[in-house]
Amino acid sequence: MPLAQGSRESATPVTTQANVAANSVNAGNAAAERSPEMLFAALAAAGFDYQRGGKSMSTGFDCSGLVAHVFREAYGVQLPHNAAAQSEHGREVSRSELEPGDLVFFNTERRRFSHVGIYLGDNRFIHAPKPGAVVRTENMQVSYWRTRFDGARRIIE
Repeated sequence: MPLAQGSRESATPVTTQANVAANSVNAGNAAAERSPEMLFAALAAAGFDYQRGGKSMSTGFDCSGLVAHVFREAYGVQLPHNAAAQSEHGREVSRSELEPGDLVFFNTERRRFSHVGIYLGDNRFIHAPKPGAVVRTENMQVSYWRTRFDGARRIIE
């Protein structure tokens, strides 16, 4: 898979046995088990350019495109390319129940579920923030994110 323009040259796509084993899993079926594969896939995208509508390492990512890419590559799970639509999948979890791999949603455009990222643990998440930025991790305890937190969903149990 080619790298996005302006991306880190050391970044490499993650291809694992989990990709092949989970091909039949869809967003309505959380039969796949949680594993580090998803987090590796998410972290491999760090440093790639933000691109509105982007959904791959070759095009860059927007927030929901990053999430859809990671779940597809790590588990074969197909999620919609829209943060609000992604918020309807899986089951709701509270902030105190967050586990690595959960989706975290924020109100960043004066509407619920307008932004999504993947929780990494220790109050950190990875996301594609905005035009002109790159995929990166953030601390959810920072005031900006803490006050805009909309909820979380667990796609894979």
